[in-house]
Amino acid sequence: MPAARRPSESHARRPRVTVASRIWDPEPAAASFRLAALARGLRDAGAATRVLTAQPPAGATIADHAGTRVSRAPVLRDADGYLRGYVPYLSFDVPLAARLLADPVPDVYVVEPPPTTGLVVRAVATLRRRPYVAYVPDIWSDAATSTGAPRAIVEVLRRSESAVLAGAAATIAVSDDVAARAEELGARGVVVVRGGADTETFTPTGPMPDDDDPRPYLLYAGTASEWQGADVFLRALPQVLEQVPDARVVLIGQGSAWPELERLAARLPRGTVELRGLVGQAEAARWQRGAQAALVSIRPGIGYDLAYPTKAYAAWASGVPVIYAGPGPARADIAESRLGWAVEHDADDVARAMVAALTGERGPRDAERLAAWVAENASSAAAGRAAAEVVLGAIRA
Repeated sequence: MPAARRPSESHARRPRVTVASRIWDPEPAAASFRLAALARGLRDAGAATRVLTAQPPAGATIADHAGTRVSRAPVLRDADGYLRGYVPYLSFDVPLAARLLADPVPDVYVVEPPPTTGLVVRAVATLRRRPYVAYVPDIWSDAATSTGAPRAIVEVLRRSESAVLAGAAATIAVSDDVAARAEELGARGVVVVRGGADTETFTPTGPMPDDDDPRPYLLYAGTASEWQGADVFLRALPQVLEQVPDARVVLIGQGSAWPELERLAARLPRGTVELRGLVGQAEAARWQRGAQAALVSIRPGIGYDLAYPTKAYAAWASGVPVIYAGPGPARADIAESRLGWAVEHDADDVARAMVAALTGERGPRDAERLAAWVAENASSAAAGRAAAEVVLGAIRA
């Protein structure tokens, strides 16, 4: 840990922060929203922020982030444009070391998973005698254990993850459960900063989708990979159509599970499922407002039971209740604050909730109540400010 700076030195210029993450806007992932909020928080606190990330998938529209300099480098992506797997991760991590060393020395680094990226940042931070902050949305070694990865791989992953957490000046965890696991792996100075929604974009009032179809719909918006298990909603749809024949499900986003969703959609009555692919946040907000409910899920038992899906926050900010299928801390909020339906990751349970959402009455007061809950408990602006405080605090430590 470097020595504390003299007061005159710390006030001589703006704090400089370098963020290393393979995921950044415009990829529709929780990490993108979380880090964008952090960047805004750092900007508002007077810091100069630089982001080292990957080039987005082909065709993605890159938005400008005022006050944040973003450097993108090519990486290996799969046929669906997804950056996942050990070789693709290394295609980002190996060049990252040279990119970090070529950049001016910041006051503090911030690193997102995977652990291999963390090891690169730890090495460079140690060489340059600078602190770094680990942003921890989940525990990768736990996820690998749950998916049945070979014991040797799990052990290497756990040691790597522990080294990254133990070397960090501070750790930001997205939930109490993740914080507890991070501390068990050696993290120090753990601060819980829950995710949030962009309450300026996702609002209960505003434009609706440019869609001439009058049928009610349920919306799945965001990444769809194997750990979300979004297929449960399409497997439940035949039961829903028996009671609500004009129902439909709209999916916007991307992910490794997209081909499976397309396969299931092809087996359902024509027009009952619409897969629209990637859209911008403003367009996503339109679809959120028009939905009867948002569909959110986590497949249990594969290492993500502690996760809190940020897509739920966007729905509530838009005044829309959530049908949540799966385990995790979101269930308690849904039950305690009447934010929708929390059910098991099971087609029968999901179908009942979908029917209830499609046939129930929902008025403006309900939308206002849901949006107010997010404003008070889960706005991205508040989360970004809290995360920025942790990052800047690591400079002063």
